Amino acid sequence: MKLLALLLMVSICDIAWSQYEEDDAYWWLSYIRSQQYSSQQYSSQLYGNQVYSYGPSYDYDPGPPPPSATDCPQECECPPNFPTAMYCDSRNLKYLPYVPSRVKYAYFQNNQITAIPDGAFDNATGLVWLALHGNQLLTDKVGRKIFTKLKGLERLYLQHNNLTRIPSGLPRSLRELHLSSNQISRVPSNALEGLENLTALYLHENQIPDVGGALRGLKSLVHLDLSNNQLNKLPEKLPDTLEQLYLEYNQLSTVPSEYFKAYPKLQYVRISHNRLTNEGVPGTTFNTSSIVELDLSYNQLHRIPTVSTSLQHLYLQGNQIAEFSVSSFCSFVDITSFSRLQVLRIDGNEIRSNAIPPDTPLCLRNADIIHM
Repeated sequence: MKLLALLLMVSICDIAWSQYEEDDAYWWLSYIRSQQYSSQQYSSQLYGNQVYSYGPSYDYDPGPPPPSATDCPQECECPPNFPTAMYCDSRNLKYLPYVPSRVKYAYFQNNQITAIPDGAFDNATGLVWLALHGNQLLTDKVGRKIFTKLKGLERLYLQHNNLTRIPSGLPRSLRELHLSSNQISRVPSNALEGLENLTALYLHENQIPDVGGALRGLKSLVHLDLSNNQLNKLPEKLPDTLEQLYLEYNQLSTVPSEYFKAYPKLQYVRISHNRLTNEGVPGTTFNTSSIVELDLSYNQLHRIPTVSTSLQHLYLQGNQIAEFSVSSFCSFVDITSFSRLQVLRIDGNEIRSNAIPPDTPLCLRNADIIHM
């Protein structure tokens, strides 16, 4: 009987143990964890508002949802990974699609858009970049107040259109204004008024004969391109912040003697393909220490103009220069006084190779490239 009772007790224990194995092989771990969790809850209550929890945190803050691209016009593309941009370029559009308020970068270039009605951007006042180049925009079909509400607009691309004047109401926030390859023939004195943040102005390939004093208020301007116009005289007043001035392919014949000395930061000057003569360019005109690159190629110069010893690149090819004058580069030559010129192009003139003065190498000792 005792043996039978012992066997019965063992079988009951086996059944109980097998139940734990089926449900949870590590039931004892679950039990310990539950006790720890109860202990943490008790500690939280004990310390009031200060909760010291050592278990995993299940707090989840997903943050604001990304802007929806479902409002994208069907003519355009709004990449999900760039929700503030809208691409409507090169789609043969003849009108300006609706611009959602979330858009900061709008691209409408290379279409057939002729008009921008007032209110077209009233919903998208947060625009930063606006690309409208390569269209058929007409001046009388561009609203006069179209840009006034774009208080944060920094770059405006309007090149390669049919504009005959600079649009009005440009925002003060502009940093770059692209108006090249239009039909602009006049720049009124107030056309660029208030654009004190503008650093780059592109007006090349238009029909402008004179800009007068329209540029004097551009207090941050660094880059100015007026090439390929019909300029017959230099701008009356330029900002003293200017570093790059491009005037090639115009009709300039004279440059006042002190003109460039008023701009102490000016480094790059290009006046090639004009009508400059030595009579129209006084001797000290280009003797300005700030200029490091000067392009006077393809003019009507008979002599090398005097330049600063700090000049590094000088282009004089395609003129009518017959004499090589060392004094144009060095007022005198010795061990400490010499030109910093690195590149000199004087090919396409009338200078004979045997007419180079013997002290030329000493004056131009830094020159790496000389084209005769």
